[in-house]
Amino acid sequence: MATGAGPRRSRGEIERLPSGSLRVRVYDGLDPLTRRRRYLVETVAAGPGAEDEAERVRTGLLARAEERRDSVADERPLTVAAVARLAGVSAPTVSKVLNGRAGVAPETRRRIERLLREQGYRRPEKAARAASLEVLFYGLQAHVGVDLMRGVKRVAAGQGLAVAFTDALQEEAAGRDWAREILNRRPAGVVVAHMGFTPEQHALLAASGIPLVAVDPPGEPIHPVPAVAAANRQGGADAARHLLGLGHRRIGVVTGPLERLCSRDRFDGARAALAAAGAALDERLVRTGMWFSYEEGLAHGRDLLRLADPPTAVLCGNDLQALGVYEAARQAGVRIPGDLSVVGFDDISYARWCGPPLTTVRQPFAELGATAADLVLALAAGEAVAPARVELPAHLTVRASTAPIAAR
Repeated sequence: MATGAGPRRSRGEIERLPSGSLRVRVYDGLDPLTRRRRYLVETVAAGPGAEDEAERVRTGLLARAEERRDSVADERPLTVAAVARLAGVSAPTVSKVLNGRAGVAPETRRRIERLLREQGYRRPEKAARAASLEVLFYGLQAHVGVDLMRGVKRVAAGQGLAVAFTDALQEEAAGRDWAREILNRRPAGVVVAHMGFTPEQHALLAASGIPLVAVDPPGEPIHPVPAVAAANRQGGADAARHLLGLGHRRIGVVTGPLERLCSRDRFDGARAALAAAGAALDERLVRTGMWFSYEEGLAHGRDLLRLADPPTAVLCGNDLQALGVYEAARQAGVRIPGDLSVVGFDDISYARWCGPPLTTVRQPFAELGATAADLVLALAAGEAVAPARVELPAHLTVRASTAPIAAR
């Protein structure tokens, strides 16, 4: 850290957030558009060694801030008036698009949205925002959404903000433009669960100055949006190692949809753990799900149990699939865990209530929501949060659905 002569450098700040994570913040000069103080920010997940990791992150951010100060270019900001001239419309028309208001012809709106995206426009002024955060779902599932929103609410309440939610699938089915409605409401920020919006929708929200953070994005980010997720690969590996420790070697797998990053990570983690133990996964025992649903767990469970040499254990992509395997086992007269061990993923409430209670990998949904809310509020405060993926630990919870193979 520089001392003495030369440009003054901030030492950086390390702050413990309500979620338990550590936020590292380093001053990065003034934003050329807003003339507000700008910061480089990274979040370190809570856990052993977090303080040491935060110190390493602070050192790296200080170095990056120094490099950025050495290479700042003088750029003229793009204005609403400039966008209006390019689009051949008035500045108030562009403003209507940025604020999600009606009164703009569809073709004109599309032309303005395209120009905003192509020109990389970002609203320079500090627009008035509602005292709320919005949580955007793509198909709201109560067993996941409630805990995630509790985490968001915990952080938002500490800032005096309300929390609202939108189910994009439901809005689209009703013929409503949810992105435009969010623009009109102007929340302080949006937490997106299972991000799936188009590049056009993302560009419009970004141009309007509404910060976004994604929770469990379905794939590698194609937009510069910070993301928060559970350590899915680690969770899949822990589940596989648990079954190996019980003596299982013929292990079946029911995956989630493999176009989803979380499904691939869980599957890859389990496969790697089996390979490391010298018990390579038998591909004939792998079934691929499409929806993370109970019904496909039932169908794939029946298929696996009908094999001449069925698996002694099944790893499932989530708890709903595991409950489907439970029903397949009941119908086949297969006892859990006496004849078949079953492991799920998520730790929804039903996992504790089923018989026998389900061994599963717990996703920290409330903590994911709280961490995402911390990040989006940092963005709303004008802090330059570097696009990053924050992973929170996923913990194996052992219950009564798994047993040593020797007991069979």
